Amino acid sequence: MFYRPIQIGSLSLDGNLFLAPVAGYTDRAFRSICVEQGANFTFTELVSSEALVRNPLLYRADSLNSSKMNILRRADNETRYCIQLFGANPNTMFKAAAMLEPCRPSAVDINAGCPVPKVTKTGAGAALMKTPALLGRIVESVVRASEAFLGGVPVTVKIRSGWDSDSLNYAITARIAVEAGASMISLHPRTRAQVYTGKSDWRLITDLVSCIGAPVAGSGDLYSPQDAERMFRETGCATLMFARGAMGNPFIFAETRAFLTGAMWTAPSITERLETGFRQLVLLTQDIGERIACREMRKQFCAYTKGAEHGAEMRNYLTHAETIDDYRKILDGGCLFKLV
Repeated sequence: MFYRPIQIGSLSLDGNLFLAPVAGYTDRAFRSICVEQGANFTFTELVSSEALVRNPLLYRADSLNSSKMNILRRADNETRYCIQLFGANPNTMFKAAAMLEPCRPSAVDINAGCPVPKVTKTGAGAALMKTPALLGRIVESVVRASEAFLGGVPVTVKIRSGWDSDSLNYAITARIAVEAGASMISLHPRTRAQVYTGKSDWRLITDLVSCIGAPVAGSGDLYSPQDAERMFRETGCATLMFARGAMGNPFIFAETRAFLTGAMWTAPSITERLETGFRQLVLLTQDIGERIACREMRKQFCAYTKGAEHGAEMRNYLTHAETIDDYRKILDGGCLFKLV
């Protein structure tokens, strides 16, 4: 059976369908909705180790309700979650990991896959694929911090297949990370040069599974339960991560679990989809304020409204929504449901 419990270092999880870390999307509100819909484990957006260390007063235990801490905080229904850090300095990564103690993460993930220039130009993210030895030292530092301050929670690493097609070094990079103490490797089998274009090469996940003893999480081009089943079957990965496939569709976790276990599942109506999106907006407002939350949710609602009658018209209005009342009027105006 493809859907099953998984052990990551000292961490036991009852299932293997994860929400991947996605910048600008996997905030507390969205993670909460995904947990509600059956995600077994969730990852925060990437967090700058340099920012944490440079601004220690903003991240003290007594500042957990500040806007700066919302990116790190556990959602109310998240019994377990992982905080993802990025950085290129082992000492800074050690200090940043130690500062996570008040948040009580269940694991710490090291980002070695982000292709965005503002991250890679600092030597972090996917740039670490060019310096595997440095990544190994970073893993060792974060593992030491975990053992000293976080109760020894697992340290995991998310990588790409390489910097470009001429340097597909995912296997050696993963081995170095595991030898340094990483408990799981997540592979998005695209190069940094590809960013999110083309297709991810799942054959590389298959190869990595055969190369290392640690669990491998597969990622890339997962948009349906059928995709999930095919990835498990073709690659032998221990777990998988939904990323873009979960945007505006947190229901994919419950749907995939039902598909993999042969259970009954009823697709949510468009009314239920939009009600879920609206609840996400309310949760996000509680964290970052109405004005910013309403702007952040525009992109999410563009996905939630796919397939809705008058969906294109609603999306046109939603891209200009500034308040919760704006959202309520737009969605009510579509005669789809009445928001309370």
